[in-house]
Amino acid sequence: MSNATAGRWPHILSPFKLGALELPNRTVVAPMTRISADTEGVPTTQMATHYGAFARGGFGLIITEGTYTDMAQSQGYRDQPGIVTPAQVDGWRQVVNHVHKAGGRIVLQLMHAGALVQDNRFTDETIAPSAVQPAGEMAARYYGDGPFRMPREMTRDEIKAVIESHETAAANAMAAGFDGVEIHGANGYLPVQFLTPETNTRRDEYGGSLENRLRFHLEIMAAVVRGVAGRGLSGMRMSQSRSSDFGHKWNGGIDDARAIFAALTAAGADFLHVSTHQGLGEEFDSGHTLAGLAREFAGIPVIACGKLEVPENAEQILETGEADLVAMARGALADPSWPNKLGRGEDPVAFDPAMISPFATLDATIAWRAENGVTFED
Repeated sequence: MSNATAGRWPHILSPFKLGALELPNRTVVAPMTRISADTEGVPTTQMATHYGAFARGGFGLIITEGTYTDMAQSQGYRDQPGIVTPAQVDGWRQVVNHVHKAGGRIVLQLMHAGALVQDNRFTDETIAPSAVQPAGEMAARYYGDGPFRMPREMTRDEIKAVIESHETAAANAMAAGFDGVEIHGANGYLPVQFLTPETNTRRDEYGGSLENRLRFHLEIMAAVVRGVAGRGLSGMRMSQSRSSDFGHKWNGGIDDARAIFAALTAAGADFLHVSTHQGLGEEFDSGHTLAGLAREFAGIPVIACGKLEVPENAEQILETGEADLVAMARGALADPSWPNKLGRGEDPVAFDPAMISPFATLDATIAWRAENGVTFED
């Protein structure tokens, strides 16, 4: 890396210590649903190569796609990976070994789809905090078609089982060699369904007040902390937006942000990963981005995500102290060597929607690269 390049991107390319992890720079691969596991939910050699490319390309940290936590209702997509069976754990171990061999660090994201199920090989039934029809429709690029099913309301025993499954899944992630675990608490999936009044009309301790609606987040956060047992990082991805409503905001504004972010720290989170569709936009007339509010109220490292594949945006959010790390999905998918190219003063490959067409699979991306003569460093 030349001095001129380092001077242009001094924050993006500077090292950072996240817990016990020494990261060479501030770049993070954001989770991306790739529906490319085998039919049994076992990660493949193709997936190991995919994740290993990000490590070889210089990303400081890699967060995997959302991974289901039980053989009941958590799976949301066809050919989604799980972290439940011994074969799935072994498959992920292959992925982790590829990343570690290339000098990378990798965190597993745990996901429960709740009502937003497009395909689940274990059941046709969906569950949610309340029996509320999900807004929007399934996504064709994930083999979805038409409206979501009407879920049934979860029982207390089912809530307990889901919480326990997160603890077991976190322990399985540690057995596979991951450097940490992130809970998918964003984008409209089960934790968001509990947090949002429109989808949570319960009258028990999980519904009503913000404190009650946030209870599920905190209990699964504590469960993951127990499962990790000090052997890696524990964190959560958060957003206001949902897959069916990108513009959704928390009803209580900045007061909700303060309560939510502080409570997650108290529940044991080592980091927060804050996603927003508005990029560097200010929230609640606060003078801060949502990531900046998380950094202020949580007091732990914050990963920001949202339009940060644009280097100027990424540098700005770090320079102004609104985040500690910057995550990107499109930028990473388009060019796994994004950080290394930035360091060499080269322009990364730009994202093209054809990379995830007709389906958001690894096969589609590999085909696009072959057709366009795009290769990456070994």
